[in-house]
Amino acid sequence: MSEHKPLWVPTQTQIDESLLWQFITYVSNKYDLSIGDYAELYDWSIGEKEKFWSSVWDYCGVIGEKGQKILIDGDDIEKAVWFPEAKLNFAENLLREKADTTAIYFQAEDKVTSELTWNQLYDQVASVAAWLKSAGVTKGDRVAGLLPNMAESVVAMLASASLGAVWTSTSPDFGKESVIDRFGQTAPKVLFTVDGYFYNGKVIDIREKVRGILQELPTIKQTVVIRLAGMEGDLPGKEWSDVVSVA
Repeated sequence: MSEHKPLWVPTQTQIDESLLWQFITYVSNKYDLSIGDYAELYDWSIGEKEKFWSSVWDYCGVIGEKGQKILIDGDDIEKAVWFPEAKLNFAENLLREKADTTAIYFQAEDKVTSELTWNQLYDQVASVAAWLKSAGVTKGDRVAGLLPNMAESVVAMLASASLGAVWTSTSPDFGKESVIDRFGQTAPKVLFTVDGYFYNGKVIDIREKVRGILQELPTIKQTVVIRLAGMEGDLPGKEWSDVVSVA
């Protein structure tokens, strides 16, 4: 049999400058180990599960309370519980970056493009969170998004998470009954929706579908409309431009 050779092998400089090697150095110094490569780190992570994942938390600088206990019932894959005492906020951790570099770039086929820097993302999340709070959203409430994968979706999700609310979403190309079935299980208090979307060069108007969804989901008290397709009127609720500018 012919010997199989790897397609690519990093240089020693690339290895030394990698985050993986920095982590190996970190745990080796912390626990007085002599881990030499990925395979040895892998073996250690299995043999010392609690030390490994506690070190991942510390090395990655997770913002939150780790707690004293790292793992319960670690030998039973069905009953195992990781970080049972931990408390953290998803949004707080994702928004730690403060910079004018690009955080999100969005393009809807060849029709619409948008871009947010980290600083703009932080400011918009703060504004939407302030509006959600004023709308009565509190910890445990559900906030829904009938949205494509766009910057506004990320902003609305992070704003919801920052308040301890639960974010649930689905694509705007879902049929009305499918959306009602999905969101009906969670009883959302607020709905973020687009007016339409683009598919194969065409504009797909979903305003009638949104009106039907709102009629069937009485738990939705507030609606926020994002004019992705540029269609004016015909939908109740707040405009995204108003919500995102809340001080």
